[in-house]
Amino acid sequence: MGLLCPFIKKEPNIRLDRFLANQGFGSRSEVQKLIKKRFVKVNDKEVKDPSIHIDPLKDKITVEDEDVEYQENFYFMLNKPSGYITATYDENYPTVIELLTDEPIKDRLFPIGRLDLDTEGLLILTTDGQLAHRLAHPKWNIEKEYYAIVEGDVSKIDFSPFEKEGIYLKKDKYKTKPFKVKVLSSSKEESKILITVSEGKYHIVKKIMQSLGHPVKYLKRIRMGNLKLDKNLEIGNYRPLTEEEIKNLKNLVNLE
Repeated sequence: MGLLCPFIKKEPNIRLDRFLANQGFGSRSEVQKLIKKRFVKVNDKEVKDPSIHIDPLKDKITVEDEDVEYQENFYFMLNKPSGYITATYDENYPTVIELLTDEPIKDRLFPIGRLDLDTEGLLILTTDGQLAHRLAHPKWNIEKEYYAIVEGDVSKIDFSPFEKEGIYLKKDKYKTKPFKVKVLSSSKEESKILITVSEGKYHIVKKIMQSLGHPVKYLKRIRMGNLKLDKNLEIGNYRPLTEEEIKNLKNLVNLE
């Protein structure tokens, strides 16, 4: 399958098997088998040596007569389910990487930021270290919006001061950055809210609501910066980001 991406960076003199593996055609050993079976052509000539070097921006590469265009980085949106660790490896729990079962390049991916084990929703997985660093860095104040169900009735709380001053968390001896809360519904038993924070402190949403006397029962991230969770993406599923979504995220942190 041909792979396309406008974000191209020159990478000359790369081994053919490494290039194809990086483009998602399988592991190095799987790619080597394709090459040795003469399913791969360089500049319209069959090759059988996996170690030859090519220039992805100059040489024409085909696999089973389909053109391969160099894609430097990969970007995916995952609707994370509860019970998965936001990490590339964990000894005790399954990781979010394991959910990308059909992606040959999944071992190159890593999550941007983190969601708790029991938190669901929007998670970006990528190979783009520069974008990941900026989106996660406090300097950029990237908003994260969550849908939450909390214990008790929050309808009488005046959340407006928190939009300017944040809140002091006594147990942590820490004052949060300003945050916003919109009450969707409220009853004696529980309330449904949207809460928007701009920091990535550990358990920040849970700690905020706990300090207000309304522990979180359910939490789902629905937006990160200008990227919203795809409403058609079922829990546990993923899809590539569109070129427009990638561009918007990069513009958010002054990357081109």
